[in-house]
Amino acid sequence: MTEFDPYSSDCPTRRLLDLIGDTWTVLVIGTLAAGPARYSAIERRIDGISQKMLTQTLRALERDGLVTRTVYPEIPPKVEYELTDAGRSLQGPLKALEDWATTHMGGVLDARAEYERSA
Repeated sequence: MTEFDPYSSDCPTRRLLDLIGDTWTVLVIGTLAAGPARYSAIERRIDGISQKMLTQTLRALERDGLVTRTVYPEIPPKVEYELTDAGRSLQGPLKALEDWATTHMGGVLDARAEYERSA
């Protein structure tokens, strides 16, 4: 079994952590937690994401086995994105980060203001 060390600069876990820690990844995983969704529904749910960033994020998640892309043979073609088992296993940790951020945002804003006053 290969051992992975994210503290080593050449370890592939670094790229995976970069993907998982990306704002858009967190929001896409959160959106898909409700179930499969079409591209347009994901784009509507995530305010401020560009088509380019959504496309890049979905491709990266699909490449790393966290999301599946299913094309239905219809006219026009229907495409849905869904979390894989690995993607679903990320829901808990990412939801915990989201909850932490929303719970502590007031304190963070206060700390930023205090820092700016003292700088």
